[in-house]
Amino acid sequence: MRLAKALEAYRGRNPLVLAIPRGAVEMGAVIAEALGGELDVVLVRKLRAPSSPEFAVGSVDETGWTYIADHAAQAGADQAYLASEKAEQLELLRRRRAQYTPARPPADPRGRVAIVVDDGIATGASMIAALHAVRAREPARLVCAVPVAPAESLEQIRPYADEVLCLETPADFYAVGQFYRHFAQVEDEAVVKLLARHGAKREAKV
Repeated sequence: MRLAKALEAYRGRNPLVLAIPRGAVEMGAVIAEALGGELDVVLVRKLRAPSSPEFAVGSVDETGWTYIADHAAQAGADQAYLASEKAEQLELLRRRRAQYTPARPPADPRGRVAIVVDDGIATGASMIAALHAVRAREPARLVCAVPVAPAESLEQIRPYADEVLCLETPADFYAVGQFYRHFAQVEDEAVVKLLARHGAKREAKV
């Protein structure tokens, strides 16, 4: 995988690879394996625009910290709508945490290289929330790594990470899926299996 090769400098440093579910978990597993690191998830949700669910007007992490994009009001997301949408997405995050890692707490990035990965960036809202959540837990170095994103979204993300690594910044970007031959949805069951498999490998090493 090209992204794993681009992260080669972190091989052997036991990096913590934190994937944004659900689409990035399979990618995160490959990267963690290639770098000899640990895989976990960082749980965030985008706040959906009222008339366009695929378009993000913000994002929220597990603690309830919220990022609101500058274009939120223009997209019709007033305060009442945002409060309702935030509550809905927080409830989904609680369910996912209970499902994904029921028997353990999230992996601790404190003092480690933490690499936050996603399958691509559109507005950047989800990645901003993810980076903010991980930064609050004091990693030694915080890296954002994605295969594709528009250049303007990367500029918004840069203040939240120590390093931003993106393989492609196409001028004709309109959706992440356009840059994949196959962009099938990753199901919750697949995420649970990947995390369980990597958790078993980690315990075997200990």
